[in-house]
Amino acid sequence: MVAPDALRALQAVSVPLQAPPAPPFSKPDSALKANEVVMRILIVEDDREAAAYLAKGLSEAGHAVSVAHDGDSGLDYALGDDFDVFIVDRMLPRRDGLSLIGEARDAGIETPVLILSALGDVDDRVEGLRAGGDDYLPKPYAFSELLARIEVLARRQRPSEGETAYRVGDLELNRLARTVTRAGQPVMLQPREFKLLECLMKHAGQVVTRTMLLETVWGYHFDPGTNVIDVHMSRLRSKIDKGHDKALIQTVRGAGYAIRDDA
Repeated sequence: MVAPDALRALQAVSVPLQAPPAPPFSKPDSALKANEVVMRILIVEDDREAAAYLAKGLSEAGHAVSVAHDGDSGLDYALGDDFDVFIVDRMLPRRDGLSLIGEARDAGIETPVLILSALGDVDDRVEGLRAGGDDYLPKPYAFSELLARIEVLARRQRPSEGETAYRVGDLELNRLARTVTRAGQPVMLQPREFKLLECLMKHAGQVVTRTMLLETVWGYHFDPGTNVIDVHMSRLRSKIDKGHDKALIQTVRGAGYAIRDDA
């Protein structure tokens, strides 16, 4: 007979080790094909095992992944960084998935969202799409299908050729890389600030009215009667023009704003 202590030791040795979740923004796999685009993907999933499996698969496909396990943390990630796709479980602790998506949309975040849910009836799918989701995948799902769906979502969002970058003076904005530099130095912007600057640079040298900004950046088709534009424009100016001899962002009194290099 095997002694109890020896039996327990054998059982401990036979337990397989579980791989830890993929780290946020892990480096792309070297096997990524040259014509594929690395995506920054946010996974919001409270099932840690399922989240780790999904993160591992996406990382192996060459994408940069970040994981949150509750709705509040997921919303913090969504508002605080730029992603190409959100993958959001519908039933989450602290804040449900549809509430997270709604808050992100209200904040002007237009990142495509794939909703994962065990609720797969037609009414559930319709509710998810109307809440701001772009696609809906019932559980259980095949990873290959999920990967194909997020690739489609990212392609829809990707800027068309010839519109991927803007330059005004020494200020450069890259829409694909989601980067901004001034005089070669990186400028860190929040998602709303990036969109505001993108709108100005797209119409460089022209007056961009407050109505245009409300519709393009905030999705408002009415004047909310607040100073929301002025507040965000002030923050944007402090990041773009502060410390430089020449101010690029200009106020056109009674009309709106413009960005131009008058050199």
